[in-house]
Formats: sequence, structure tokens, C-alpha cells
Amino acid sequence: MSFELGPFTIHLYGLMLALGALAAVAVAYIEAKRRGEDPEQLFNMALIVIPLGVVGARAYHVIDRWDFYSANPSQIIGGEGLGIFGAVAGGALGVIIYTAWKGLSTLRWCDILAPGLILAQSIGRWGNYFNQELYGYPTDLPWGIPISPENRLPGFEEFTHFHPMFFYESSLNLLGFIALITAGLKFKDRLKDGDIMLMYFIWYGVVRFFLEGFKPEVWTLGGVPTARWIAGAAVVIGVTLFWYRHRRTKIQNSNFGIRNKSE
Repeated sequence: MSFELGPFTIHLYGLMLALGALAAVAVAYIEAKRRGEDPEQLFNMALIVIPLGVVGARAYHVIDRWDFYSANPSQIIGGEGLGIFGAVAGGALGVIIYTAWKGLSTLRWCDILAPGLILAQSIGRWGNYFNQELYGYPTDLPWGIPISPENRLPGFEEFTHFHPMFFYESSLNLLGFIALITAGLKFKDRLKDGDIMLMYFIWYGVVRFFLEGFKPEVWTLGGVPTARWIAGAAVVIGVTLFWYRHRRTKIQNSNFGIRNKSE
């Protein structure tokens, strides 16, 4: 879906992605200042993070739809379609490269970027609505969205309304944004660098793990949606690392207290 603005054609999918990116930068700028970091680093970081994020997002989508792209290789570059897991992986690589280059704390900057990232995902998901893609199974619920016949998946041509997966994920991501910001403010004296990033992986992993069950024709591995494997791994790793880091600190503090008491 698009509209004309003078000599330009504005695609609503791209517009939502752009708005999401702007929101992410704005939130990260505020977070960097709050944490005493130089927010100007964001603009230089973006020159690495955004391109790698786009490459990763496109690569994930192409692998996901390889049956199509193997038959249409000319559309691999320049075509539509992005995968959020690929975007996160590519963007994370960009953050690691930039922070290592500048001698900055990677974990601290991941915490700065995480709330804005999940907010960007919340906004960007509306692009799927305008493209009539990534919808769920047919539904008679009042909030089911109409899908045009040409955009219905094979086997679902006779159905008209489908689960609005974009809205489910967008709403849950918005709640995740509020949760990450609240945690960062309320527990700032108890959190370690990297904790907000782990919370992001846990929250978004849970969201995607459950929502994948509502999508028809998804990329599967061993009969299970590939995104569910990735999301499940993100939750397990996130929870394990969060527990281990804080448990280790608690044990160290306890031992320190024992030593002081014996002295």
C-alpha cells in the first residue's frame, strides 16, 4: 500500500519501518544521556548497525522463503521482506564492532539500545498490516482483519478474515517497551550492564514463541516453526544468564559478609 506525495511514492511499509527507526534512536538518545554516556555516539554507531541490521534481516527472510528465491534469484537483492531475528543478529554484530572499535562497553550500549529496539518493532509491525502479510489463521472474532483474495495463502482462499498477528505482536512489544523502561528506572541500582538486553531477549522470545503457533505456512525445522526454536533458545539463554549473573553476585556478597564478620 502506498500513496503519492508530489513526485514521490511513499510506501506505508517503509514509512512504518522509518518511524520505528526514528523512535528507536530517540529513545536510545534519552537512555544514553540518563546513563551518563555520550548520545552523539549513536549517530556514528548507526552507520554500522543499520546497514548490518538490514543485511541480516534480508538474509533471514531470503532463507525463510528459499523455495521462492531459489527460483527467482534476481529478487534476492532489492525485493521486499525482512526478518526481525536477522535484523537483531546483524544489528548486534554492528554494536559489537563499533563498541570494540571505540573502546566502549558493549553490554552497556546494548542496554541503551534494547528499549528503543522493541519499540521500533512495535511500530514497524504495522507495515505488515498495510502489506497484508504475516497474518494468522482464519477467525470469526470481531477484531479479525480482512485480507484481499490476491493476498490469501493457498488453501485459505475461501476465508475473508484472519487473526491480526501484527496487532498482537505490536501490542505485546509496546508492553515490553514499557516493562524495559520501567525496570531500567526502578531497579537501576540493582541491575548489571547487559540485564536490560537479557530482559529484551526473554520478553520478545516469549512473545514470538507463543505467537508462532497462530501463523500458517511458516519456515519449520523438525516440524517446529524455526522462529519458535530461536525464540525458545533466547528465553532459555536469557533466563539462565540473568539468574547466573545475579546468583553469583549474591554468593560473592554473602562470602564477603562472612569474611568481614570473622575478622
